[in-house]
Amino acid sequence: MVLEATMIVVDNSESSRNGDYVPSRWEAQSDAVNLIFSAKTQANPESSVGLMSMGGKGPEVLVTLTTDFGKVLDGIHRTKIRGSTHLATGIQIAGLALKHRQNKSQRQRIIVFTCSPIAESEAQLVKLAKRMKKNNISIDFIAFGDLEPENTKKLEVFNENIKGGDGSHLAVIPPGPSLLSDTLVTTPILSADGVAPRGGTDEAGADGGGGGFEFGVDPSTDPELAIALRMSMEEEKARQEREDKAKEPPKGESLEGIPEENQPLLDRQGEASGSGGDKMDEDVKESNEEAKQEEKKDGDGDADKMDTA
Repeated sequence: MVLEATMIVVDNSESSRNGDYVPSRWEAQSDAVNLIFSAKTQANPESSVGLMSMGGKGPEVLVTLTTDFGKVLDGIHRTKIRGSTHLATGIQIAGLALKHRQNKSQRQRIIVFTCSPIAESEAQLVKLAKRMKKNNISIDFIAFGDLEPENTKKLEVFNENIKGGDGSHLAVIPPGPSLLSDTLVTTPILSADGVAPRGGTDEAGADGGGGGFEFGVDPSTDPELAIALRMSMEEEKARQEREDKAKEPPKGESLEGIPEENQPLLDRQGEASGSGGDKMDEDVKESNEEAKQEEKKDGDGDADKMDTA
């Protein structure tokens, strides 16, 4: 599994108060942050996640890179909705936070939520994208809320200039009846981490029983039960394979090439037939002849005795 250090940048501008996403744009982000943290840490327990905001007077690092979900929750609850976004500055600060990660073998990734107008120009974003790519930082954008053509075009230009080997993705999620997190799991941002869709259907369009989760259990809410069910399934599969192998005839003992016997086991007189019966008859004849010879010898001996007398 990929070992990553991920900084999540949330949009806490005034635009996040809007209720066009269930239950609101800000609450939808909070739920998605929970999902992203679970996906990253379950994919690799040594991966770490940090949190920062880019609204208000300026970007603020809420939580440095950690594996403690309680700290991330506390950072979300401390965040205030205010002001406008500072996208470029927020990405730069997130890059600095990743630079100071303790485990240098972790790949660097920034996931940015944006639901408000983007003030930066395309030229500024292109320059920033090239700088981040030079520093081997992958950046994923989750665009929702204000999906004006101007905004989406800027994000597409940024994404085209930062795409690298580790993959940088752009997910544009329009308003709908589904939760933001439910739609997010079907995007390449999280599907690469092996997260099961939390909806009625998966990407292939097939119905997903149990809410779309494997075994009908959400691994992010009850990981122990999900692991136990998976182990049980693997054990049952191994047992069935052993039974199938036991039913198969051993190799090298094929019955092909062995001629079938067309003769009955017994003849009309009740004697054994076939080659085995012939052999038995010969043995009986030999034993009878030997008995006759013995009797003849005994008779000759008796006759000699009588002549002598």
